Amino acid sequence: MAAELASQPETWARAADLRDDQARLPQRGARIAVVGCGTSWFMAQSYAWLRETGGHGETDAFAASEAFVDRGYDAVVALTRSGTTTEVLQLVEQLRGRVRTIGVIGDAGSPLVNLVDDAITLPFADEQSVVQTRFATTALALFRASLGEDLAPAVADAERALAEQFDPALVDAEQVTFLGRGWSVGLAHEAALKMREASQSWTESYPSMEYRHGPISIAAPGRVTWQFGEAPEGLAADVAATGARFETSTLDPMAELVRAQRVALARARAKGLDPDQPRNLTRSVILGA
Repeated sequence: MAAELASQPETWARAADLRDDQARLPQRGARIAVVGCGTSWFMAQSYAWLRETGGHGETDAFAASEAFVDRGYDAVVALTRSGTTTEVLQLVEQLRGRVRTIGVIGDAGSPLVNLVDDAITLPFADEQSVVQTRFATTALALFRASLGEDLAPAVADAERALAEQFDPALVDAEQVTFLGRGWSVGLAHEAALKMREASQSWTESYPSMEYRHGPISIAAPGRVTWQFGEAPEGLAADVAATGARFETSTLDPMAELVRAQRVALARARAKGLDPDQPRNLTRSVILGA
């Protein structure tokens, strides 16, 4: 996990240069769904928000097991590191011959490669650790670049996130809640998942404006509320009034996720845990195996 998360500036820059692969993603105006499981679902949420609000076309994001894809979509994008996740394979199989499917896949030798109509493989971003870091963010970097974004500032921010020291209080915190707005909601969900997976920590995640609608009740001294991107007006003061720490920065939200990954790794090490082999988890969920 340590080596893989540290390689993200390099893999993002590489994804940003994959112009031919970016051109194989749905073009402007196409109505699409993006599906995945776990981390991939959260990246799908971020991509969907960026694509639709950027005027590229209606874009929905679904967990593969809960996808409503019989809605006249022009294409379905399936995001998966392993290319072996049962729910994704089953969904793509159901769509064969009916809807164009595009796979964004880490393992170029996976069965999904031959199931989709168009496979975009990112083997340079694949990982050995069960806990995902660079594949997810590299796929999102590919998506962002395909929408016309310049990824150079995000890459520079990621380098800063890797170089800067973080407050040990983040490692010692009793509980952490991650918040996001717009495309960073998916990143907030992913940050919470990373910390749960790697360090067995109590984490939660919400859209920022939803935090006052109940979840703020758990904020207290020794706990952290961590905002991805710009915070809603007054939220920092509301959190401060609870005695909890309000954590935020000016980094690109994807680089802020790198900071959270580093904290998750540090928390795992502090507990004597192996983040590469978390309990009850495997690299891919293969049902019936």
